[in-house]
Amino acid sequence: MSKKSDFVTSIKSLGVDDLKAKITEDELRLKKVSFAHSISPLENPVSMRLLRKDIARLKTALRSKELGLS
Repeated sequence: MSKKSDFVTSIKSLGVDDLKAKITEDELRLKKVSFAHSISPLENPVSMRLLRKDIARLKTALRSKELGLS
């Protein structure tokens, strides 16, 4: 559980441009993983779910910074 809290605290220190870059990087990684999963099953398919959640956290942090909430 500490991994999630470390991720959230590291997100807060990033700027808007850094968040956008990280979002595009993670979305590209998710596309690659899902493509690889369609060809042959992954060892750990839960990694796709965790990656989607990380992208959602990044988008939430980006939106809150754009609105000036944090």
